[in-house]
Amino acid sequence: MLNAWHLPVAPFVKQHQQQLIITLWLSGTSLPPRVTLRVEIDNEEMAVAMHRGRQTLENGVTVWRAAIDLTCGQPRRRYSFKLLWEDRQLWFTPQGFSRFPPAKLEQFAIDAPDSGPAWVADQVFYQIFPDRFARSQPRSADQDNVYFHHAAGQPIVLCDWDEPLSGEAGGSTFYGGDLDGISEKLPYLKKLGVTALYLNPVFVAPSVHKYDTEDYRHVDPQFGGDEALLRLRHNTQKMNMRLILDGVFNHTGDSHAWFDRHNRATGGACHNPDSRWRSWYSFDENGHARDWLGYASLPKLDYQSSTLVEEMYQGEESIVRHWLKAPWNMDGWRLDVVHMLGEDGGARNNLRHVTGITQAAKATQPQAYMVGEHFGDARQWLQADAEDAAMNYRGFTLPVWAFLANSDMSRDPQNMDAQTCAAWMDNYRAGLSHQQQLRMFNQLDSHDTPRFKTVLGKDVARLPLAVVWLFCWPGTPCIYYGDEVGLDGANDPFCRKPFPWDKKRQDAHLLALYSRMSALRARNQALRYGGCQVIYAQENVLVFARVYRQQRVLVAINRSEACEVVLEDSPLLRAKNWRLKEGTGTLQDGVLTLSAISASVWSAS
Repeated sequence: MLNAWHLPVAPFVKQHQQQLIITLWLSGTSLPPRVTLRVEIDNEEMAVAMHRGRQTLENGVTVWRAAIDLTCGQPRRRYSFKLLWEDRQLWFTPQGFSRFPPAKLEQFAIDAPDSGPAWVADQVFYQIFPDRFARSQPRSADQDNVYFHHAAGQPIVLCDWDEPLSGEAGGSTFYGGDLDGISEKLPYLKKLGVTALYLNPVFVAPSVHKYDTEDYRHVDPQFGGDEALLRLRHNTQKMNMRLILDGVFNHTGDSHAWFDRHNRATGGACHNPDSRWRSWYSFDENGHARDWLGYASLPKLDYQSSTLVEEMYQGEESIVRHWLKAPWNMDGWRLDVVHMLGEDGGARNNLRHVTGITQAAKATQPQAYMVGEHFGDARQWLQADAEDAAMNYRGFTLPVWAFLANSDMSRDPQNMDAQTCAAWMDNYRAGLSHQQQLRMFNQLDSHDTPRFKTVLGKDVARLPLAVVWLFCWPGTPCIYYGDEVGLDGANDPFCRKPFPWDKKRQDAHLLALYSRMSALRARNQALRYGGCQVIYAQENVLVFARVYRQQRVLVAINRSEACEVVLEDSPLLRAKNWRLKEGTGTLQDGVLTLSAISASVWSAS
């Protein structure tokens, strides 16, 4: 039996001057006499001999080391291990042993140096749908102005905060949440442990969701206008909170002056072939604008136009750069449906333009956080460094839904055991560098999905398991507003209910769990920076460890009946003074005793 251990963090990876010292641990009855480290220098495969240490660890674990030269090659250092006997070979990668060489993107990867935003891994994000979070008082007349919403074919509807949400006029129903309301609730968020905010679109737009932009350079008066955003920015800075905005750069609304379907201005592209903005949109042979996924009110922008590129991201005063500069000084962008952005009504040359957006942002604010929205596989954008991170639906949300709620995003059944779930999550992470994994944007749900509480249905007792998982898996956790107090809701618009500020309508136990997990993550470097290793995954139980230097955290997720789990002997778990930090259960002599439907967290150093 042969076992190997390596994670792309200390104690397995250490930088010494201009070298990266890589360590592999091996144990077993038939150890290889030779081990080589497969590395790349400017995309060329190289073999570096590893040297076996003179001393062994406990239980016969041997230590092998080699060095990567940091004075040459690209910052993303990809590597794997080749184990050699006289008559055979094995390869060791993040997904275990293989009898054939791994693909380039299936190896360990660490960024040295790392040019990404270093602050992200320390954050707990909170996503706010501005109209539904908090309503300030007093209010200006502009904030409650009733107007005709062309896309809905009716005037907007104003509701009192506690009125039930209906399925009618979803995009036209306003509850009056605004940016000053968010400012007033910052102490609540700080107490919860939130350190960063992500706001759904705040720019001028006719709908409640604001994804139909009418003016990229001004905040909607219903949210309090530019002055309210500036107040919120100053208030978040005083409380040492980060703030990122939602960038809807794939399409505009049809009421934008550039397009002007409703003839509210002059010179718009919709009805004027000679418009100076005509090339900013794509039209078919019949003169009809190409739109986003059949929504006529959302005409797609066409990045074939050099003047559009200048306006959106490339120019010194472009929209992307504008909000990252003083006085706004935003900390980054979440990029809406960014995989669909491109030329000629589609996604042609998409990667070039997404990269251009990110590069423009970094030129203005080097530590800007650029997060792409991808429900599918985001790795081609991440591997090309077109983005810092992605909303981690594919690598976190979907497998958690499958394991705990037996559902996929289409609400189709997906019955998944722990072994399959762990393989899915590990496979997705394997394509990313360690630093990218730490910056991934993890959520249980969002404004585009049902609330996870609702997805769980009869298995709602499993909700606390998902909360613990959210704060312990690699990546930065994001709480969708109201999740922490038990807000429920099916698909849009019901996942966008007003926040229940009456404490009688809040789940106090769930709120306390969120607060405890935020605090635990803030105190523990392993949860913020550590490598991740699945220790056990069978049927209903998934156990994983986070490792950073001498710190260890063990997390056990049990979705079913009380049980005992015998863990295989692992040097990753050899630590003294294991202490239960969250949940119930015991850990003694490699045996976990787990309560029914439970999540437990132990730490040691």
